[in-house]
Amino acid sequence: MCKLIIIRGNSGSGKTTVAKTLQQKLGHNIMLISQDVIRRDILRVHDGIDTKALPLIKELILYGKDNCDIVILEGILNSSWYQTLFELAKFQFKDKIFAYYYDIPFEETIVRHKTKPNCNEFGENDMKRWWNEKDFIEIIKEKILTKDLSVDETVDIIIKDISEV
Repeated sequence: MCKLIIIRGNSGSGKTTVAKTLQQKLGHNIMLISQDVIRRDILRVHDGIDTKALPLIKELILYGKDNCDIVILEGILNSSWYQTLFELAKFQFKDKIFAYYYDIPFEETIVRHKTKPNCNEFGENDMKRWWNEKDFIEIIKEKILTKDLSVDETVDIIIKDISEV
């Protein structure tokens, strides 16, 4: 049965880096769904309540469930705006969901953002405006990721978690 890995957190947390590294380490037939790619690159829509990205992300996780070994979903994925996505995921994947939330200080996200290739596309003021403190999903238990974990340590934690089920 397909497993779903959800990696969430504020902008600049490290979600995309971890998700891409995880996909590479896990090998073939691993689907990576990036909220930013769907929203910004494919659809060119804003995030928010009733974003047009939501129905496509739902369709993609259903496709992944039927056709892939593992689906990795990463993004800010505001818990209230994406509530119906999380409800669908919980219904479809049952106990095969592994959710992770980057709970790191704002100042650390700024430091991490400066290392990204798109660091000049937006800055600290934008990130502060988007900041959503401790935005946990209420219906899915999330493991907390802290600033002290490296990318490799985080990937190892996730691989260990999904291997135990």
